[in-house]
Order: sequence, then C-alpha cells, then structure tokens
Amino acid sequence: MILIADSGSTKTEWKVIEDGVPGDTYLSSGINPYFLGVEKIVNLLKTEIPLLENREFNSVWFYGSGCNTEVKKDVIRDALSRFVRAGKIFVESDLLGAARALCQNEPGIACIIGTGSNSCYYDGKEIVSNVAPLGYILGDEGGAAVLGRKLLSAVLKKQVSQEVIDRFFKTYEITPAQILENVYSMPFPNRFLGGFASFISSNIDMPELQEIVRTSFDEFIKRNILQYPQSKELPVHFTGSIAWNFKIFLEELLVKNSLKPGKFLLHPMPELVKFHIKNIDKL
Repeated sequence: MILIADSGSTKTEWKVIEDGVPGDTYLSSGINPYFLGVEKIVNLLKTEIPLLENREFNSVWFYGSGCNTEVKKDVIRDALSRFVRAGKIFVESDLLGAARALCQNEPGIACIIGTGSNSCYYDGKEIVSNVAPLGYILGDEGGAAVLGRKLLSAVLKKQVSQEVIDRFFKTYEITPAQILENVYSMPFPNRFLGGFASFISSNIDMPELQEIVRTSFDEFIKRNILQYPQSKELPVHFTGSIAWNFKIFLEELLVKNSLKPGKFLLHPMPELVKFHIKNIDKL
C-alpha cells in the first residue's frame, strides 16, 4: 500500500493506492517546512487527517512546496515518521511531482502556476534544470500571490479605473489599512495576496485585469521558460489553479513566443497516481 501527498502553499491532497488501485482521498492544509516545524506538522496531521494516523504503508511519497533542500526534506520525513508507519518515506519537491504528472516518462518543460510559480526541464526521469522561483517578492511570476500583489497595488495607487476600484471594495469589505496589516504584519501574506486572484478571474471581462494577467504570464515565460534551451523543441505543460483558470491567456502567449502548449492540469494528483502505478517497480 502506498500513500502519495501533493502539498502546495494552501492545501495538501493525500491519496492511498492499494494493490495498484487508487483508494481514499484526504485533504489537509498546505505543509511547507519553511513555515512549519516538525511538531506543528504532526499536530496538523493528527487534527486534520486523523484517519491516516498510525496506518501502515509500504512507502510514502510526499511532494511539497519548500521541499528543496535535505534539511527541509528531513523536517517532513521526521513528521511523517511520527504520524504513519511506513517502510520508506520519500520527500521530493512539488516540482518533481508536477513533472511526473505532466510528462510521465517523456521529456518536457513542466510548470506550476498556483499560489506561486515554478518550472523545470524534465528529461523523462528527473529534473535536469530549474530556474529558481525565488518566492512572491523576488519571483513567482504569474502566480496568484503576484497577481494579487499587482492588483492591490494598482487599486491602492489608483492605477486602474474607478470602476475596477469600486468593484473591488464592493467585493471585499476591507480598508487599505487592513490590507497593509495583512501583507506586512500577519502570517502567510502570500496566501492573503493569492486570495485576490479570484477577483481577477470573476472580473476578467475588464481589459485592465486582462492586462495584469498577460503582463504576469509574459514575465513568467521570459524569465523562466525561455531560459531552457529545450523549450523551443518540447511541449510546455502546466498545472495549478491559475494556469488552469487563465489557460487561454497562457496559450496565447506561448504561441506568441513560438512555444508549444502541452497539457494543462488543474490538479496533478490523478496523473501522479497513474505515474506511480505504472512505475511501481522502477522507483
């Protein structure tokens, strides 16, 4: 029996595979070792997915944001070892999980655009090269947090029309002071900022909001995808809520940059499960 976890900044999806057949699905909050220590992760798991506690698995595969160094991977391994009984626990980046889901055993450019963003060249077996995403302050182009940041900045500096501003404050009963408090003084500002991407999606008929999306995606393509020489030859795949919801803009800009649009997945888990079932004796 295998347990697979796909963990982003906001939520974690857990999937049980038994005898090569997908089983139960569980959901918990996002688990990022940069924000949560071992004890907090264990407590979160016991509280949010108690039915998995002390279950026995042949292996656990955890793919998560923030799992990009051995030190951070050890935090997740330690927490999981205290929560479930497993023969082996593998902790990998969410980017490898996305690449395996999107590309399976074929080479390609794999991208995540959700709360944050990331990308890589995957050769069909492993990640060969990766442009550093750098987070929502220095990077994460195209991600929900950056879209939200651009929107809030434009609204508060009155760089968009009064109609956009009126719609925004009608949708959210929030003051500029409360926005600044959440961004600069409260935990998880990336989640706070990312929440405003839904406003862009709901009002995407407005050209000013379309421009925010196009500008952000164009930055993602130029600062990330085009740095892979293989991007001119291989399909460019995407997973994540933002990539899924704004697929039409991504496809338009990929073609404009002479790139080949590939798969678009809202969630990687179904295809990740297929990958693990197909490669169960190779991993």
